[in-house]
Amino acid sequence: MSTRRVVGILLAGGAGTRFGSDKLLHPLADGTPIAAASARHLAGALPGAVAVIRPGSPTLAAVLAAEGMHVTTCPRAADGMGETLAHGVRAARDAGGWVVALADMPFVRPETIRAVADRLASGAAIVAPRFQGQRGHPVGLSARYLAELEALAGDEGARAVLKRDAALIEFVDCDDPGITRDVDTPGDLEPA
Repeated sequence: MSTRRVVGILLAGGAGTRFGSDKLLHPLADGTPIAAASARHLAGALPGAVAVIRPGSPTLAAVLAAEGMHVTTCPRAADGMGETLAHGVRAARDAGGWVVALADMPFVRPETIRAVADRLASGAAIVAPRFQGQRGHPVGLSARYLAELEALAGDEGARAVLKRDAALIEFVDCDDPGITRDVDTPGDLEPA
């Protein structure tokens, strides 16, 4: 891979309809909004990370900017994760690769994110963390996927790339249960 830096992309453009309210601004037990915790971990591992939000989210934008994120609004975020990921990649298209994190996964540790980024920077095409045999997030994708990622649409995200190129995935085994713990409903905030 080139010597260009790996950039973190935080996908925060979803509506969170299953949660019943704006889940990304919902506080964790310590009072930190879910998206702020996710952003803090990503920006701590990869300074200068990009957060992609939906239109009409000034409070979320301010929360993410306060955590050191470069915030960009995806006009078509309502069309799905593919749109927000494509928008984020376009915002950081000169990167050597991207570590794609989800704003509703506030329990992923910064050291796990760094490990994924380091493996990507060392030349891996695709990197994913693995906890007790289960693949999780964030996923790292090298710049070889630039054109494909920029062309994503709809709600699929990078799932088709991961499925097609599954043999290229390099796993980072970790002791981080947060890689498989997303928040979709208020019950997901209960202690694991």
